[in-house]
Amino acid sequence: MTRPLVIVGAGGHGREVLDIVEARIAAGDDRYAFAGFVDDGEPHGERLGRRNARYRGPVSWLLSHHDAAFVVGIGDGAVRRRIVEQFDAAGRRAATLVHPLASIGSDVELADGCVIAAGARVTTNVRLGRHCHVNVNASISHDCRLGDYVTVSPGSVVCGTVTAGDGVYIGANACLLPGVTVGAGTMIGAGSCVTRDVGADCTVVGVPARRVHT
Repeated sequence: MTRPLVIVGAGGHGREVLDIVEARIAAGDDRYAFAGFVDDGEPHGERLGRRNARYRGPVSWLLSHHDAAFVVGIGDGAVRRRIVEQFDAAGRRAATLVHPLASIGSDVELADGCVIAAGARVTTNVRLGRHCHVNVNASISHDCRLGDYVTVSPGSVVCGTVTAGDGVYIGANACLLPGVTVGAGTMIGAGSCVTRDVGADCTVVGVPARRVHT
C-alpha cells in the first residue's frame, strides 16, 4: 500500500531529499507518495513552488497525521536527533531512502531514517546507524561502522574498517584513512585527512587532521 511521505525540513537539503523521493517514484517504487514538507521555520515559498511542493506547516502537523511516513531532510545531525526524539516518543518509524543512482553492496545494514544520495557508494559489511545521511558522491568502504545521526558530506571518502560514533560530521571532500576511530560528536573539517584516531566532541582540520582548540 502506498503511504504519504512527508519531508521534515524544507531547506536546501530537504529539497535534495525530495530529489531522492522523486527518483525512486520514477523508478517504480510505489511505497510512498510525496505529501509535502513540514518545517518550524519559514520555508522559501518560491523555491518550493518551482518544485510543486506543498508546505504543510510546522513539525507538529506531521505528529498529528498518523498515516504519514516521514524522513528528516536536515543536514545538521544534532537537529535531526532533536526532531526524531519527538517522533520516537510518538512511536513513529522513519522511512529509509536510497537514490537509484547510489550503489549499495552486499551485507550492508541501513537503519531507519538513513538517506543515501545519488552517486554515493557503500561497499560491503557496512553498518549505518539511524538517520545517517550519505551525500552525493561520498563513499564508504568495507567493514565500516557509523553510528546514529552521522553526516557524510559530498565527496567524502571513508576508507575500510572506520568507526565513527554518534553525531559525527564529516565535511565535504574529507578522507578518513583505513582503521581510524572517530569519537561521538566530532566534526571533521572539509578537505581534511584523518590519519589516526580522534576523540569525542572535538573539531579536527587539515592534512593530517589535527585538533582545533577553541
